Amino acid sequence: MFDGRFRSAVEEGVAPVGSSLGSRRLRADHLTALGLVLAAACAFVIATGHLFLGLILLILAAVPDLLDGAVAKATGTSSVRGAFFDSVSDRVTDSLILGGIAWHLASSRQAHWAVLPLAVLGVSNLISYERAKAESLGFEAKGGLMERAERIIALCLGLAFPVVLIPVLWIMLALTTVTAGQRFVKVWRQAPGPVDADRGSAAEMLRQERAELRAERAELRAERAALRDHGGAASRWREWREAREAILRERAANGALTSRSGGARRRQRARPGSGARVPVGGPWGRRDRTRP
Repeated sequence: MFDGRFRSAVEEGVAPVGSSLGSRRLRADHLTALGLVLAAACAFVIATGHLFLGLILLILAAVPDLLDGAVAKATGTSSVRGAFFDSVSDRVTDSLILGGIAWHLASSRQAHWAVLPLAVLGVSNLISYERAKAESLGFEAKGGLMERAERIIALCLGLAFPVVLIPVLWIMLALTTVTAGQRFVKVWRQAPGPVDADRGSAAEMLRQERAELRAERAELRAERAALRDHGGAASRWREWREAREAILRERAANGALTSRSGGARRRQRARPGSGARVPVGGPWGRRDRTRP
């Protein structure tokens, strides 16, 4: 709920503080490491029974976690490495604080009460795992009734009033379990089933094929337009064909003329008394003989 409603407002409010800290050569990783140290001190103080002092250290440990993102944005040092370090430090901080509360309950009350904060820790880690796994698969798993900010606020309330510490832990366990269920259902609805996945893959392949066909048709239309505009191969083919037809017509006309002239010569040789010479004797005895 905090991420969905108040995260943007809080980030805008701490942005000037992040710019101021970044100008002093302070980096986001330094704040993250400071938060870990304060969380370890908080866990130790709570385990020894000093709950009010543990409350102060818990608030101090939450401040660096709130400012490290603002410092990273102000200094332009946001990175995947820093995001990974911040996420791991959050899990370690939760483990230390809830472990310190479990130690305190086991020391001041009956030992089985120590299971309660450990149960809250286990479900909290499940929530974090659901989000990480969903994001690795390309889905979204944010939101829920009891996220990390709400858990920190509830722990501060329990440490401020030790009488309600155990009821607060019970409420945290219930709401954290509901949040885990909410995120599971949210990812379940986003993720396709086996049949839906097959249909989706077939539909995606069909869409890709149609897109490829449309692209090929567009290329063909562009090529035809270019040939019409600039002549190209089509005009060259037409010119070659017309030239060839002209040559064939010329050859046909020349052949007709040749055949007519040859017929005239044959008719002239065939007339008697024309004085035409006729080759006689074949290739070895070729001589001309005048017809009588």
